[in-house]
Amino acid sequence: MRPPSPANGDQAAPLGGTGIARSTTGAGPFSHPASATRFAARIQRPAARPARPLRYTFAPVPTLQRTMSIPNIKKDAETRMTKSVEALRHDLTRLRTGRASTALVEHLKINYYGSDVPLSQVANISVSDARTLTITPWEKTMVGAVEKAILGSDLGLTPTTAGTVIRINMPALTEQRRKELAKHVAHEGENAKVAVRNVRRDAMQHVKELLKDRKVTEDEERRAEEDIQKLTDRFVKDVDAVVKAKEQELMQL
Repeated sequence: MRPPSPANGDQAAPLGGTGIARSTTGAGPFSHPASATRFAARIQRPAARPARPLRYTFAPVPTLQRTMSIPNIKKDAETRMTKSVEALRHDLTRLRTGRASTALVEHLKINYYGSDVPLSQVANISVSDARTLTITPWEKTMVGAVEKAILGSDLGLTPTTAGTVIRINMPALTEQRRKELAKHVAHEGENAKVAVRNVRRDAMQHVKELLKDRKVTEDEERRAEEDIQKLTDRFVKDVDAVVKAKEQELMQL
């Protein structure tokens, strides 16, 4: 004897072990076998993973702040003081003293196909003698751009061009000009000393913060401050030596 059919006349049949019945008669969302199969596949699909939390990238904390200690403070101070002296030495090499030097013009910006690049990247620069610079652009079309950059600078120099070779003769310095340059050199030296002393101030402040946080003793603080002062004295002497050497160069020309 056949079991009775459902009241609505549909025959319920299990769908692939999913427990979902599909209608064999009448229209419905699962009346077609393919539709029921796709629906069963969605039901059996594992739940989606929860979204990962957003990750934010923060600017790194300076090394000195993360690992502040007396050795690190002194090392940082020495590094910064060294850079101050090197900056002074580099700036003074660009000072026109009457002696030919490639550093005098190699930093000049040249318009190279729409971009400003240093002269040293588009030409060969050499010292012909004590008072003459020779500049040879690597491309003939750059001769005009190099001349324009030299004339437009604040060096007060006039280039002489022969073919693709540009020569610059350094004019002799007058006594008045020597004195002006000597004052300028001394002023730059004082600026470098101020920079060195500012580094000392920062280092001393860091040491005091360590003492305030009870990370060092008073004796350790005192010794650290003495060492920082010795560093300062040494680099101030280095500044004086750079200034004196430049002043002597001015007097000898």
